[in-house]
Amino acid sequence: MSSNHDLRIRSKVISEGVNRAPNRAMLRAVGFSDEDFKKPMIGVASTWSEVTPCNIHIDELAREAKRGVQIHGGAPLIFNTITVSDGISMGHEGMLFSLPSREIIADSIEIVVNAERFDGLVAIGGCDKNTPACLMAIGRINLPSVYVYGGTIQPGRMDGKQVDIVTAFEAVGQYHAGKINEQELHRIECHVCPGAGACGGMYTANTMAAAVEAMGMSLPGSSSTPAISPQKAVECAEAGKLVLELLENNILPRDIMTKKAFENAITIVMALGGSTNAFLHLMAIAHSVRVDLSMDDFEQIRKKVPHLADLKPSGKYSMQDLNDIGGVPGVMKLLLEQGLLHGDCLTVTGKTLAENLAAAEPLKENQAIIRSFDAPLKPSGPLVVLKGNLAPEGAVAKMSGLKNLRFSGPARVFDSEEETTLAIMADEIRKGDVVVIRYAGPKGGPGMPEMLSVTAMIVGKGLGGEVALITDGRFSGGSHGFVVGHVSPEAQVGGPIALLQDGDQITIDSETQEISFEVSHEELEARANKWIKPPLKFSSGVLAKYARLVSSASKGAVTDMDI
Repeated sequence: MSSNHDLRIRSKVISEGVNRAPNRAMLRAVGFSDEDFKKPMIGVASTWSEVTPCNIHIDELAREAKRGVQIHGGAPLIFNTITVSDGISMGHEGMLFSLPSREIIADSIEIVVNAERFDGLVAIGGCDKNTPACLMAIGRINLPSVYVYGGTIQPGRMDGKQVDIVTAFEAVGQYHAGKINEQELHRIECHVCPGAGACGGMYTANTMAAAVEAMGMSLPGSSSTPAISPQKAVECAEAGKLVLELLENNILPRDIMTKKAFENAITIVMALGGSTNAFLHLMAIAHSVRVDLSMDDFEQIRKKVPHLADLKPSGKYSMQDLNDIGGVPGVMKLLLEQGLLHGDCLTVTGKTLAENLAAAEPLKENQAIIRSFDAPLKPSGPLVVLKGNLAPEGAVAKMSGLKNLRFSGPARVFDSEEETTLAIMADEIRKGDVVVIRYAGPKGGPGMPEMLSVTAMIVGKGLGGEVALITDGRFSGGSHGFVVGHVSPEAQVGGPIALLQDGDQITIDSETQEISFEVSHEELEARANKWIKPPLKFSSGVLAKYARLVSSASKGAVTDMDI
């Protein structure tokens, strides 16, 4: 692109002056010429990895973004950061490392962009933690930046039906219940993940991609374009062009990621019935741009926004299906027409959200995936904030697909996911029980592990909706049933969940938004006096460092809080 002024807002410290000859010598070795040193240097953060289908194709997408930067007058450099697969790390000790990976991805992008003095950034992510991590880094460095989502996986097909990764997790429960044999389980295993892309329902990766598009930080349509679509490569090249336009016009991430932009993100999450992880991730991104976002903001928006999308895990359809009828832009166009989005918010296109949506096609007619406002799945959003003597700072429940909005029953208390799994397999959990998994929070887990294996086993055992599950850990976007997570304060810091005992009567009411247990103030005080804080589970290494630094889930579980 041609520019009337120098766009080397930071890289000039390297590209000019005799004292920087050694610095430039290093860049000449990776392909820079005299001409390149006159151009703005743009980082392309790639989360490519062979450890998960979510990211297996991102090396090619990064090269397309690099090409887009080059064509339009920038000097791009690709660098990599890590990813872990939530699907592979689920259900064992590996899950402890998933949420901490978000911080490491964000930190590593921040480090490289600042150390190399890049002038702008294109970041490309896939699996669950990639999107929030990239946006956290973008928010911290506050340089012209565009995010591209690697895209959703296509659903698998078996016996004429769509299947996905959650089908496999729930099949494990069916196997243990004697409903299917090992050969049938193996057949499901071989069909659910047909290729590249992130888990295909309205799980965490797709939830966060939609939220970021609504926030204005990715290209229109990017969040629902499938991973294997030729359009995905086009988006990456376009992102390379857009980052230079943002640089030219001095449009920074904090100009885009305003409080109103976060409200737009929450609105799309509620309408689509997204993952409870959106609470953690949106609050963490907001922290990076110094926007005050709390659980109360989610609650205020939830009351106004109906649940419209019949998407997995609680519904029938996949992200691919949504894309085929108009995608996330079609849903946002509908929400804007109803006055539920702030149309005046700036986006990475340089236009407002309303201007972008004016060019979007409306949703196809006679489709069953997105309900009308006259007949929503639920008149208000399904992600409900609960508070009470069990969670004074709050907890989060996903109420989509549930007939009963209230649950009361005796506590079955476990101090680990492993203990809970053994109890479920041994048929020790009965209808009406409230299963409690504690010491699984940000500090106690550590890393706030997801409970997809447990929730899937409960569903597979035929107890979905018949038992409740509460935890100070998290749930996968693939979890469904009567589940409550993010209970804060967590057990590790002496939150009331640490004081629960087997048989305590717990009440969860999504209408009164209560989560409480029946115990007298005197009894609670006596239990608190007897409670002994357990040591952190790790004394060295990354999990020890994480556990010492991490904030409460009610603050986004971030590790860069002011001390």
